[in-house]
Amino acid sequence: MATAPVIRLRGIRKNYGKKTALAGVDLETPSDTICGLIGPNGAGKTTLLRIILDIIGPDDGTVEVLGSTDLQSTRRRIGYLPEERGLYPKMRVIDHLVFLGVLKGLGRRDAMDRARSGLEEVGLCERAPDKVETLSKGMQQKVQLLGTILHEPELLVLDEPFSGLDPLNVELFKRLVLERRRAGATVLLSTHLIEDAERLCDRVCMIAGANKVLDGKVSELKAASGRRDLAISFEGSSEFLAAPGLVERVADQGGYVEVRLKEGADPQALLHRAVESGARISRFELTEPSLREIFIEKAEAAGLSTSDAPPAGEAGGA
Repeated sequence: MATAPVIRLRGIRKNYGKKTALAGVDLETPSDTICGLIGPNGAGKTTLLRIILDIIGPDDGTVEVLGSTDLQSTRRRIGYLPEERGLYPKMRVIDHLVFLGVLKGLGRRDAMDRARSGLEEVGLCERAPDKVETLSKGMQQKVQLLGTILHEPELLVLDEPFSGLDPLNVELFKRLVLERRRAGATVLLSTHLIEDAERLCDRVCMIAGANKVLDGKVSELKAASGRRDLAISFEGSSEFLAAPGLVERVADQGGYVEVRLKEGADPQALLHRAVESGARISRFELTEPSLREIFIEKAEAAGLSTSDAPPAGEAGGA
């Protein structure tokens, strides 16, 4: 028997004056998955999350979360990390986490035990008695994430969770998210950095220009693209790449080139041409298209500007 989706949206529309934020978006998020909500800044991702969380209402459409349309009744079963971080600066770290745990239905002793355990896991055990305002930005983000997962929510909603984190803290956040998924939680993760979603998510929903552009499992989206790309490293002349019957596009990536083959082209024919040219080939590999490339193709097919493509991933400072 199939399990009901943790999130089910139908025809979600939202306007802010004359601006359309969402134009009839459908979404189903299966249980026990990490789903990435992807798109450029201003695409409508945060609006969709706030509708799911009943912070704002849609102008049209239906919302069902954790099997219920009564969104107030499911609040304690959800953990939400907003993009706009916010903690009470004058509170002690341990008191802040206990406070958040009690708000989500935990007993005080249970919340205290979980808070201490969580702080130890993220390397902040010694800072438990300190005021929040004495922590660095990165430390405060760790505390906020702990407060989001302290009550072990069934649904975890994260809005740009890696924003402003250094690479080490990004990896820590990913590990904590994966632990929640292994414990049975469903995760909905919004990001404009598509590489984060590609590495972490089982499935993605891509939004651009207030519309859903793609939705499905990452592996299935890549397989369905039918794309045939090559990564080639070589020494010598690049003359073999000027093969109009085989090659559609070449992108120099520094240490290697990415080659888009024309539809129906045989990779072996290009390899044969390279060997005949005298080039010394050290890498000749068929590769899957990235989600970013798939997004651009779908956005163009839908008549949207390619400037809607999410930017390449980058690590921030914290």
